[in-house]
Amino acid sequence: MDEPTRRVRALHTESTITVYQAYRPALGLPAARDGRFPPSWKRSRMTWIKPSFLWMMYRSGWGLKEGQETVLAVEISREGFDWALRNSCLSHYDRDAHTDRAAWKGELRASPARVQWDPERDLRLQALPYRSLQLGLAGEASRRYADEWTVSIRDVTPLAHRIHALVRAGEPAAAAALLPEERPYPAPSQSPAVSAEVPFPETPPVKVP
Repeated sequence: MDEPTRRVRALHTESTITVYQAYRPALGLPAARDGRFPPSWKRSRMTWIKPSFLWMMYRSGWGLKEGQETVLAVEISREGFDWALRNSCLSHYDRDAHTDRAAWKGELRASPARVQWDPERDLRLQALPYRSLQLGLAGEASRRYADEWTVSIRDVTPLAHRIHALVRAGEPAAAAALLPEERPYPAPSQSPAVSAEVPFPETPPVKVP
């Protein structure tokens, strides 16, 4: 069965969804140890969460990129994730979705969350012909993510390194067997996450050893 161009795929249960982020060890390790983001985690800044493990590997270079050496699996409530999607706007202007740029900018200022779609990645971090959700949280959404929605935080850096080692050793089947089980997620209707396709520029590639 062919994948639709845009679909939210994630590791999820009836009540939670797992997203990924990567931080420097000084922040990521205390977060994983305590299961909560520490006070030094700036709740006033926009933060981007990724339901796709492999897209996080692409972005962080398998947890080897400077400043992203600690990869976190953050389990949050589906209620919170769905709230963010319902209160999001597209991160880029789209003439088919917005009356004009001024209207889009107004949505951008008013929305606590932003939706962006980037090409999903395979085990070699090559682009696939369908896209993966990135969800930016700011203001109220960022604060609620850190202090209300978070259920658990795990350090999955060893898993990232293990899968990377298997890929480099030419063992893709063994590597794929370790990947989180990401299934289609029933995103709420009336959100940019389930609207018509919008072409976004790709994130600059990360060089992986």
